Amino acid sequence: MTEYLSRSDDALAPILAYSTDILADRAEGLWIYDQEGNRYADFACGTAVTNLGHNHPNVIAAARAQMDRVVHAGCVFRYESIIRLAEKLRTITPPGIEKFGFANSGAEAVEAAVKLARHVTGRQGVITMRGAFHGRTMGSVAYTTSNARYRDGYHPILGSVFVTPFPRPYRWGKSADESTQLALDELGYKFKHEVTPKNIAAFLIEPMQGEGGYYPSPPTFLEALRELADQHGIMLIFDEVQSGFGRTAEWFSSDHYTVDPDIIAMGKAIANGLPLSSYGASADVLDRWPVGAHGTTFGGNPVSCAAAGAVIDTMQTLLPHARELSAHAFERLHKLQVTHDTIGEVRGLGLMIGIELVKDLTSREPDADAMKFVSRYALEDELIVISCGPDGNVIRFIPPLITTIEELDRAIDTIDAALTEYEVH
Repeated sequence: MTEYLSRSDDALAPILAYSTDILADRAEGLWIYDQEGNRYADFACGTAVTNLGHNHPNVIAAARAQMDRVVHAGCVFRYESIIRLAEKLRTITPPGIEKFGFANSGAEAVEAAVKLARHVTGRQGVITMRGAFHGRTMGSVAYTTSNARYRDGYHPILGSVFVTPFPRPYRWGKSADESTQLALDELGYKFKHEVTPKNIAAFLIEPMQGEGGYYPSPPTFLEALRELADQHGIMLIFDEVQSGFGRTAEWFSSDHYTVDPDIIAMGKAIANGLPLSSYGASADVLDRWPVGAHGTTFGGNPVSCAAAGAVIDTMQTLLPHARELSAHAFERLHKLQVTHDTIGEVRGLGLMIGIELVKDLTSREPDADAMKFVSRYALEDELIVISCGPDGNVIRFIPPLITTIEELDRAIDTIDAALTEYEVH
């Protein structure tokens, strides 16, 4: 281990923050194997990407078959895998989403979605939600407020971006209705004091907030945004990069709500590990974006598109199992919450679950030390879990959808044991 860490430090830019020092040799399903033969249950899913587990045979077979035909096109010629994927996406995305463009990463999909909204509306302003994560490129970092350090050293950031609160009932110590009203009041003040609605191109929101702490939006908040968007000619953009493709035990987190977006951004699990992202909107909206107004060299790569098609086909049969896993996980985790004073709240949708760790149930002070302890303890017990939230105190519980009930129980038992030991000491 010392040797490869030294080589890594010598050859690689130190900018990436790795969650573990595991040197992966191979991966299959739930498991990561290191070069010494140790295996680890990956409940991080490559940061919410391998929803089907690692190296799913259907995905690998589709990618290999495409590699034998066409690997790259670069917008020079057309190919079938990208057309098939767009047709399949049309069957699973929210109503009204009819056409699609493709990129490489979630940040690129978000930037494309915002560019589209600005071009179509002729406006420049974007309202984003506090606690959001939309990427870390120079454009998307302007919309990202899950942690201020993501902006360190990059000011001035993109202009005409306005941040408003996302409802956080537990953190604010309020009910969902009270939190929603507070957030809407703040949005109203923004319209009154900072920017009028006629300057706003888009509301950009994660219906299920990710990096910010795994907060599901109260339904009434999304409903109010939809109403305001319709009233003022504002585009409603849903960032489903982390919450899509079965992560919430439905195709998208928006499936848990009655509100549909004008534009959707997708990525991460779309191709189960191959680089790909997408954005979609109605035919009317996308047809108003002229040829050459946006572009990409590698976005929509033929191999990645073929893999994504296989992901959609495979996911169809897994969603019922994901719902069963979710119900079981929430039942067990809520029981754990009763027995551990370190657990302040268990929240989420489907298999996108946040377990907030606190120092005291009354003060609700975040306990990042508890999160670090759980991560170390879990790794020693062959389980990988990672954190989220601006204070680094929320367990990001995101098992692959192929996980069995027994494997799920083992992971929860490990977290239970870790918290027991932490609380004793």
